[in-house]
Amino acid sequence: MTHVSPSFRTATEADIPALVALIESAYRGDASRVGWTTEADLLDGQRIDSDMVEAVVNSENGLMLLAENDGALDACCQVEKRADHAYFGTFAVRPDRQGGGLGKALLAEAERIARDEWGAPEMHMTVISLREDLIAWYVRRGYVRTGDLRPFPYGDERYGLPKRDDLTFELLTKKLHRA
Repeated sequence: MTHVSPSFRTATEADIPALVALIESAYRGDASRVGWTTEADLLDGQRIDSDMVEAVVNSENGLMLLAENDGALDACCQVEKRADHAYFGTFAVRPDRQGGGLGKALLAEAERIARDEWGAPEMHMTVISLREDLIAWYVRRGYVRTGDLRPFPYGDERYGLPKRDDLTFELLTKKLHRA
């Protein structure tokens, strides 16, 4: 795979359909199995819907950050300002673009925005605790496992249809030091 430096921008309402398609492709169904971030073995159903993406895009306390190459949407993430930290979520990289450094670059840009533009001292995120490979990826990028487990929203089909009854989210944190 040829490595191309992405350009970053904040999503607008016009991006919502493409964002829903990107996020679904990275996490659900057979298409997601091309990449390594799939949740297809843990969850069926949808990962996100247009209303959920619209809420992030129109948030007064955050943004949906996009990574594009030659105008093509390749990755996205949510970055949100909270009281004493920033929150990172809704992270998706097109399955056929995973493993080439794009996700690492997008995460670094999200951290830069939180630290340099918002003054956030720390980034928080939650990851399905069974996703050891994904958690290890974040740990290699400086995130710390807290052991703080939060319940999965069983019964809320907006987040998918669980295939297991032992899903929880673990809080990961990272101190954002000024460069």
